[in-house]
Amino acid sequence: MSESSALYDIPGPAARRRHTAYGALATAVILALLGWILYLLFDTGQFTYTKWMPFAYQGIQELLLRGLGNTLRAFATAAVLSLALGGLLATGRLSEHRPVRLLATVVVEFFRAMPVLVMIFFVFVALKVHPLPALVAGLTLYNGSVLAEVFRSGVNSVERGQREAAFALGMRKTQVMTYVLVPQAVRAMLPAIISQLVVALKDTSLGYLITYEEFLHAGKLIASNLDYDLPFIPVVMVISPIYIGMCMSLSWFAGWVARRERHSPRSGAAEAAPAEPGTLLP
Repeated sequence: MSESSALYDIPGPAARRRHTAYGALATAVILALLGWILYLLFDTGQFTYTKWMPFAYQGIQELLLRGLGNTLRAFATAAVLSLALGGLLATGRLSEHRPVRLLATVVVEFFRAMPVLVMIFFVFVALKVHPLPALVAGLTLYNGSVLAEVFRSGVNSVERGQREAAFALGMRKTQVMTYVLVPQAVRAMLPAIISQLVVALKDTSLGYLITYEEFLHAGKLIASNLDYDLPFIPVVMVISPIYIGMCMSLSWFAGWVARRERHSPRSGAAEAAPAEPGTLLP
């Protein structure tokens, strides 16, 4: 007999056959679409030697590596500052003092509503700073405000009894946050934190709009400064897998940290001693 689930009923034989047919049809459509794209690429000569020859030059390789290094530098700086700003704003939003909580709320809501590109251009044009600080500032303000909400939601998601029990033991609020709430909230916050860091990594490509020499800017220089037919498609086919690989590596690292945290002895249940007969009361 088929067992029912809380979300859906387990399909029967006819439904399973329909699902198999739907899966096969979707796979055929996807393969046909990929085949059509490859046909267009070959038909327009995107895999000819002339279009891929520039990538064998040492100067172009150094340009791509330098752009990749600038992208990683901007991302690393923005990630560290975003986490720090998010923790500071989350602390303000969780404060018991109303003025501090109100100020942190206004800052978070304002920078969450502002487009990243507008903030980058404002810092670059109005404040007249260099491209790297302008890019990092825009990414930090936006992602830090989003991470502040992630931190606040993670702390509030911990069962209320944990907080009350810690206060009953005589712990101060700082000790409750440091030793009780935050360690438990990190496990719930980790996927959202990594997802936001992936967004920050992809948003570093906005730096080419303010002439920051990052990875996308290097690809644009290669595609626009060569004398023959512009190799936009080969440049995209070189840059896109590297961006996708960096984002997938970051997601894999998040999964590895989560698995390590689940198997950590600190997160496991403590073994209780077996019950033994005690001294009888008179």
